[in-house]
Amino acid sequence: MNIFTEIIILFSISYFVGSIPFGLILTYLWGYGDIRKIGSGNIGATNALRTGNKILAFLVLLLDAFKSLFLIIIFKYFEFSNDSTTYLFILLAGSIIGHCFPIWLKFKGGKGIATMLGGLIGINFSIGFFVCLIWVIIASITRRSSLSSILSISFLPIVSFIFFGNLEFLLSCFLLGIVCFRHKENIYRLVKGEEPKIFEN
Repeated sequence: MNIFTEIIILFSISYFVGSIPFGLILTYLWGYGDIRKIGSGNIGATNALRTGNKILAFLVLLLDAFKSLFLIIIFKYFEFSNDSTTYLFILLAGSIIGHCFPIWLKFKGGKGIATMLGGLIGINFSIGFFVCLIWVIIASITRRSSLSSILSISFLPIVSFIFFGNLEFLLSCFLLGIVCFRHKENIYRLVKGEEPKIFEN
């Protein structure tokens, strides 16, 4: 099997795993109906928190993060390739793209932060923990999930360039671009000073 085929297979698997809409599924099962009709309409944990159910929001966060983390743990355990870091970033990219643009929801999904953080923890715990810590600190100060997400993930290309390689750096820039694109409306509201805080609708 050549490298191109391996990449296609890994990306496809990670895309379909990443596209599982846990936020939508759990919100229905909990009796809140369609999460896309609640708050911001997003299927992620922050919007799930707007149901007022913290356990639900935590489970959505955990499962969205676990999508990429699970794949990366499996890949590392079985040592499928010597060029593991690059493939791990491909798994991460596939999971995030699947989460953000799931085929099941007409390519209108979440914003990819929990899936990003879970995957980073799987790739390198120290780096993942560092990015998570930045998110928590900024969120604690500003109370705005979108700003915390954008600023924390902004460090990823720099970290990837220092600790990994050029390809990982390019993939990190690509992933940062996806995160910023999915947050474009949030960025617009932040600039206008109209972005709601985490516990606001």
